[in-house]
Amino acid sequence: MRKYILPFVVLSALAAGASETPDSVSGFKFTDIKTVPCTSVKDQNKSGTCWSFSGLGFIENEILRASGRELDLSEMWIVRHCYQDKADRYIRMDGKTNFAAGGSVLDVAYVIDNYGIVPEAVYGGLEYGEEKHDHYELDPVLTGIVTAVNDKSGKKSTAWRKAVAATLDAYLGVKPETFEFEGKTYTPKSFAESLGINTADYVAVTSFTHHPFYTQFPLEVADNWLWLPYHNVPMDEMKAIVDNALNSGYTVAWAADVSEPGFKWKEGFAVMPKKKTAADLEGTELARWVKLSDKEREEEQNKVTGPTEEIVVTQELRQQMFDSHETTDDHGMIIIGKAVDQNGTPYYKVKNSWDTNQVYDGYFYVSEPYFLAKTIDIYVNRAAVPDAIAKKMKL
Repeated sequence: MRKYILPFVVLSALAAGASETPDSVSGFKFTDIKTVPCTSVKDQNKSGTCWSFSGLGFIENEILRASGRELDLSEMWIVRHCYQDKADRYIRMDGKTNFAAGGSVLDVAYVIDNYGIVPEAVYGGLEYGEEKHDHYELDPVLTGIVTAVNDKSGKKSTAWRKAVAATLDAYLGVKPETFEFEGKTYTPKSFAESLGINTADYVAVTSFTHHPFYTQFPLEVADNWLWLPYHNVPMDEMKAIVDNALNSGYTVAWAADVSEPGFKWKEGFAVMPKKKTAADLEGTELARWVKLSDKEREEEQNKVTGPTEEIVVTQELRQQMFDSHETTDDHGMIIIGKAVDQNGTPYYKVKNSWDTNQVYDGYFYVSEPYFLAKTIDIYVNRAAVPDAIAKKMKL
C-alpha cells in the first residue's frame, strides 16, 4: 500500500504548489510538501555557538508566526551573558562544571528572562574587526582566565570578573544600556517585553529510558551547564510532537548528533544507512575488485549516493547509542518543514547556521531514522504538543 500512496502524495504536493529541489550531486531529489515561514539563514562561522543561533532563530520564527514581524536578533548578546555566568559558576564550583563555547537552547530563554535581548544591528558581536564570527582566540583567552583563577589556592580576588567582562567587551563589544530601534528607545529588557514572547510557553523534550517517561530531568550533557530540566517522552511521541508542530505552523528547535557518516551537509542530506559487511558482497560486482580489502569494499559499498535502505530505530537502540556516546550533543538547528525524496520517502527540512554555501542554500533534509536515532532534544511551543501527549506530560 505504501508503495503506491507515497508517490501519489508527491504528485498531490506538486499539484498543490509544493517546491521541488534541484538534483544534488548525491542523486537525491527532494520535494517540499510542508514548510513553515522562518527567518533567514545565519552563519555562526568559527564559533561553537549553534545553540544560540538555533535557539534565537526559533524565537525569531515564533515572533514571525505570531505577529508577522521579521526580526534579526543578536546571537552574541546571548553568548556574552552565558559566558559571564558560566565563568561565575565555574569558579563557584571549583572548576567542577563545564566552561566551553557550547550551550543549550534553553540558555536563550534564560538570557532573555534575566538580561533581555537586543537586535543584531545593535550588538553584532564583531568588535574585533572580523567580518564573520571567529572565536578561536576568544574561547582560549576566557578559558585561560577562569582556569588561572580556579587554580589559585585560597581567597580569590575581586578582579577576575572584571577581566572576563573586559575580554568580552574587547571581542564582542560593550553592552548597550539603552538603544534606538525603529524610532523608539529601549533597554534590553523593555525590548524583550515588546516582542510578545513568553518563555514559559516553550518546552524542551527528549526521549531516553534511563529516566521514567512523562517526568522531567536535567539532561546529562556537558553543555546543559545550567542543569535545566527536559520533559521525557517515548521517541515516537517526540516525533509526533514535531509532526504536529509543523502541521500546525510551528517550527522546532532541534539538537542532534551530526558526526555520523550519513550526515552529508554539503550534499544536503542526513541518513542512517543500513550497513553492509564484506560477507554481503560475495557474488556482487564489487567483490570482483580484487585490489580492494574487505574493509575498503565495505566502505565503498556503504557510500551513500542517493536514496538508500536505512536502519530500523528502536527505543533500545537509541538509548544504546546515547549511553555509548555514539550519539553526542553536537549541533543545534531548526526543523522548518517536511519533504519527500524521489521514492516518496519522508524527510524533515532543516535550517542550519553554517552559511549558505551548499546545495540547498543553508538548508538540508533529514530522514526519519536519522531523526529518531540522533536527536538529543527538541524545543517547541507547548501549544504545538498534541493534546493527548500534553496531558501525559502534565503541561
